[in-house]
Amino acid sequence: MRILGIDYGDARVGVAITDALNITVHGIETIQRNNSDKNILKRLDELLLMYKFDTIVVGMPFNMNGTVSERVEKTQAFVHKLKCKYNKLKIDTIDERLTTVVAHNTMNALNINKHKKRNIVDTISAEYILESYLNKIKN
Repeated sequence: MRILGIDYGDARVGVAITDALNITVHGIETIQRNNSDKNILKRLDELLLMYKFDTIVVGMPFNMNGTVSERVEKTQAFVHKLKCKYNKLKIDTIDERLTTVVAHNTMNALNINKHKKRNIVDTISAEYILESYLNKIKN
């Protein structure tokens, strides 16, 4: 079964998925939050039907020194919603420090237009979150 990766943010949520063998990762989309998790949960229902994943991994945005921030608390609340709604799926988290920085570096190396960056940075971050998770479970 596939694994879905999520980069949960205040304004946007990046989503990525593994292939059926959990070897490669590709970004799916960036979902606009519009100040509500309802949009995200509705879209996740649709993605579950399309991709048949059994695990959701959410990046946890700890501070660089490992401490918990307000952003972590909001992400933990979202993870709780996922666990309640998708109680048959495995819901996991992984430290996502620096994924957005790496995503921006990747886009800069590819000379992506700064206006396009905003629309894809969260999806690329979700890819890095999912790749980190795959590396973690393989080791």
